[in-house]
Amino acid sequence: MRAIKKMDISSLLELLSRQGTVYVPVREEDGLVSFSPWSPGAEIAWDAGNSLVPPKQLLFPQTETIYRYRVDGLNVSLDELALDDIAPPQVLVGIRPCDVKSLEVLDAVFLTAGYVDTFYQARRNRTLVVAQACTKTQPTCFCDSMGVSPVEALGADIVLYDLGEEMGVVVQTEKGAQALAGAERLGQEKEVPLPKAPECRLSANVDGLAERLKGHFYDPVWDELYRKCLGCGICTYLCPTCHCFDIDRENRGQNGWEYRAWDSCMYSQYTLMAGGHNPRPTKKERVRNRFLHKLQYIPERYGILGCVGCGRCLAKCPVNMDITRIITRLQEVAAGE
Repeated sequence: MRAIKKMDISSLLELLSRQGTVYVPVREEDGLVSFSPWSPGAEIAWDAGNSLVPPKQLLFPQTETIYRYRVDGLNVSLDELALDDIAPPQVLVGIRPCDVKSLEVLDAVFLTAGYVDTFYQARRNRTLVVAQACTKTQPTCFCDSMGVSPVEALGADIVLYDLGEEMGVVVQTEKGAQALAGAERLGQEKEVPLPKAPECRLSANVDGLAERLKGHFYDPVWDELYRKCLGCGICTYLCPTCHCFDIDRENRGQNGWEYRAWDSCMYSQYTLMAGGHNPRPTKKERVRNRFLHKLQYIPERYGILGCVGCGRCLAKCPVNMDITRIITRLQEVAAGE
C-alpha cells in the first residue's frame, strides 16, 4: 500500500477534488458527525466512527426535485433537469465498511430486478467511494455478524488505513487508480500488513434466518415485539439501507415541481391508500414489516441482508429497541423454542 504522512492528507484530498466535490466526516458544533464538503484546512473527524446520518443522503437525497413544469392555459411544458444539477461529480471520503456494504443494498434496490432509478444511477456513476477502515468499534456495532469486516470495504474504490503517523492507501478499482494518477509524489510504497479487525461487542446470528422466518408472518411473537416501539421512525431515517420515499408536488402560480422525499414505513400514512384501506393499520404490522423486510424480504429478492450492523438504530432508539435481541428472539421462535 502507499503510505502517506497524515500531514500530507490535504494534498491527497486536493488531488481527489479533481474528480468532484469531496465530502468528509466533520464534527458539527453540536458534536454530531456528518458528511460535509471538504475545503483546505477543514478538520476531519477521522476517529469519530460512524456519522450519525449515513452518507446515503449523498446518493439518495432526503428531498430532490424530479422535474419542473409550467401550465399555460391548456398547454403544459416540462423542464428536464441537467445531469450536473441531478448528480454533480462527488468523492465520498471516510465512509466506513458497513456503509460501503449498505451501498450494495441500495444498488440492488435502485438498479436491479427490472427497475433502474435514473437519479440514483446518475449519482452512483459519478461518485468515487474512498472508505476508511475501522481501528475500533463502537458499543453498538455488530457489522461482523452481518458479513462485514471492519477493516475491509470490498465495494470501495479506495480504502484508507490508519497507520498511526501515516495513512495507508489501497486502490481497489480502476476508477480509484485513475483518481490517484499523480499521487506518486505523495508518500511511498510500503509492505504493511492490513490491521487486525477489531471485534464488535454485540453479535447476532442470522444464519438461515430468512428461510426460517417463512411461515411466521402471523406468529404471536409480533404481539410481543411491537409493544415497546414508539413509532417515531428514527431507526428508518438513520438506517443506511432504508429507502422508503414519497412523491408530492408544489405549485407556485403557473409553475410547479414534482419532488420525492424520504418517508418511513413506520408511519401509518405510508401505506394508506386513496380508498382509505391501510394494509398496515397498527404499529404491530409496521414493526413486523420493518424486520421482515430487512431479514427476509430483501434476502429473498436480492440475495443479501437488509441490515449491515452499523448499530445506528439501536444507538438512537428512544426506548432501546435492540435489533440484535430481536434477531435472537426470532431465531428462537423459528427454532420452535
